[in-house]
Amino acid sequence: MPNAASDVHVDLALHPQHPSAVVATLTGAQLHTARATLASEGFRPVTDTTMLLVRIDHEEPHYANIAANLLRSAGFTVHVTDQLQEEIDTEWTWVNHPMAWLDRDGIRLVSSEAQKIHDDIQSGLLTIHLHAHDGHTTVAVGTYRHASSVHLHGEDHLRVVAGSYDSPSEAIAEFERLYGDAVHPGPAPFTETELQAAQALATISTREVAITADAPAEPPAPKAELVPVYAANPGDHEALLDTFLESHGEWEKYRTWEDWTTVANHESLTMRALFDHDAEGRDIKWTVAAYESPVSDLMWHGTVTASTPTAIVSALLDAVATEHAWGRSLFPTTESAITEATSPLTDAD
Repeated sequence: MPNAASDVHVDLALHPQHPSAVVATLTGAQLHTARATLASEGFRPVTDTTMLLVRIDHEEPHYANIAANLLRSAGFTVHVTDQLQEEIDTEWTWVNHPMAWLDRDGIRLVSSEAQKIHDDIQSGLLTIHLHAHDGHTTVAVGTYRHASSVHLHGEDHLRVVAGSYDSPSEAIAEFERLYGDAVHPGPAPFTETELQAAQALATISTREVAITADAPAEPPAPKAELVPVYAANPGDHEALLDTFLESHGEWEKYRTWEDWTTVANHESLTMRALFDHDAEGRDIKWTVAAYESPVSDLMWHGTVTASTPTAIVSALLDAVATEHAWGRSLFPTTESAITEATSPLTDAD
């Protein structure tokens, strides 16, 4: 009986834009085992034949090499580009790593735990309530879905769980006591490393969409029947997400490392919307957050449950997508502009 693995080819290459991310391209009929093997080392699906490994510790070549060896052991044909192989063969250490007592394996273990925290946040498994800067680094408090609440300390590959609490109220109260006026609502802005990771996934997704752009168009969806919002059922939130992205070209969609979450980013990187595909009923379906700049603190965030009618969600999305909905204008505010904006209040005494 022929070995199905021998018909599958996996090409591993460095991401064209990200400094260390690895792209896996699969060809063949039966890809399930190969995809599962890649997933075991952190590769995330982008399409049926493309997977991406992107980490916050820039250790992608190390884990890509482990995945390549596992695939070869299972009988798959694996090709690694010269550029990626050079990265795999290069031994390097963190400069001025704060945990100087750790060897290379110890550093990778710490980074692996930090990667898990990062993935849990991006997938929505860990919801961040508040964040602050303690004078040295970022700290935060959050709650795991159906589990305990935690305090987090550090950023990127150095983020660790600093404490666990039985309830969100206990964790939040202690966090506010510790950091006082430095506390801000919601998660901290993306670090440069987190932005690079998100953009790497977005560029791969965009490229795949461009390849299939010439495919025959699907028939237009039936026009939705308009009903009063108070009488409406929740409606199709999935279709609303697609419609919003199609009508607002300045927003880009990318999937997170967990299949049930999609994130839409505004091109300014000051606004993002997180969509939970699995949320039902009173679960949070949408989380919208705004920042004054890509590196500033969170200005505001809002959440919408899965039971909310799509008409309300659509109005919210259209409002936040307007030109100046998320912060200051690029142009200075004039006295005449302020007068015009407040004139309805003045006219109403």
